[in-house]
Amino acid sequence: MKALHTSIVTSFAVLAGLAATPALASPQGADSKAVAAECAALPGHAELREALTRARRADNGGFDLDMWGTVVSRSGTVCAVAFTGESNASQWPGSRAISAQKANTANAFSLPTLALATANLYSATQPGGSLFGLQESNPVNAALAYAGPATAWGQANDPLVGQRMGGVNVFGGGLALYSAQGELLGALGVSGDSSCADHAIAWRTRNLLRLDYVPAGVGPDGVDQISFDGDWKQPHCVNAATEDAVVKALPPTRRRDGLAATTQD
Repeated sequence: MKALHTSIVTSFAVLAGLAATPALASPQGADSKAVAAECAALPGHAELREALTRARRADNGGFDLDMWGTVVSRSGTVCAVAFTGESNASQWPGSRAISAQKANTANAFSLPTLALATANLYSATQPGGSLFGLQESNPVNAALAYAGPATAWGQANDPLVGQRMGGVNVFGGGLALYSAQGELLGALGVSGDSSCADHAIAWRTRNLLRLDYVPAGVGPDGVDQISFDGDWKQPHCVNAATEDAVVKALPPTRRRDGLAATTQD
């Protein structure tokens, strides 16, 4: 594990630099055909909303709140933004941008051979940690985060769609998305509750989307699961016993042989 930790830390110096440039880009007037092609293998607004809503209804701990979700492509381009409540005022308004940050982070710091959840980054990015300062490596484009009419936020025409908002977030709720063929397609970010519940809802959403063919990770079971101890941990959020039980009840990731390791649909 120490060798893996050293390898990951070394790689971050390169990855952070590569991620920083596109995060600041603002593809205003992005070609809709190009965006559609880039996002073709990823869930659209309706599919994301359905999966996110189903996942939010499960027992996830936290405060039982409505959620925001964002999907980005491998370049960090936002492909879909959705929410679970009756309107975009039914969940924390600030969590829309946070969900996009989480998606950007999980995408920017995952690879075809290694997935890193945002929850896995918490401990190493604290003061004195081996990745302290990572949060500053890829700033949010604030002009994009708050662009357009608020009435469009979370709709199919959300102003973030087709843009690269950037941002780095280092607590639970961001997960990379892997196809059955092992391709890293992008990532999902979820926000709106405790970060522990956010992770659980993101995990369930990814499972429902059938994009959880995770190759490897630094969390429990050798994937990108949240951990509450060890080198890649994050703290408990509300109730430790409940959160431990929630994590144990989450469906396993799927195998790369094309056979599902879980029957939950």
